[in-house]
Amino acid sequence: MLMVRGRAGGTELTGTLYERGERAPSFRGAPDEDAAYVWVCDEFYEVDSGGSTQLVDGREVHLAFESPMPRGFDTREQALEGAREHVRTQFARIGIDPDDVSLEVEKNDG
Repeated sequence: MLMVRGRAGGTELTGTLYERGERAPSFRGAPDEDAAYVWVCDEFYEVDSGGSTQLVDGREVHLAFESPMPRGFDTREQALEGAREHVRTQFARIGIDPDDVSLEVEKNDG
């Protein structure tokens, strides 16, 4: 499995990309188990009050979380691009310019 991590505004978000032959978690809404690559990561957005508080770029941001929406992909390249886009989008939803997000991919054997 691969961990795709984005960092910006003093915070980070990490999702998991399950590769061909690895067993991705199964739950309602999960992609067909025949998908070669499965991406799972939190989704969140900014709310005026409530939610979880996170310090981002020196300001308090209230986050509401949605259920993770796993996505299946046919190729590793499609999966990595989808993962990177997902992470950038989450930061954009809390006011961070997607171009300011530093991304890294690391292999996680556990």
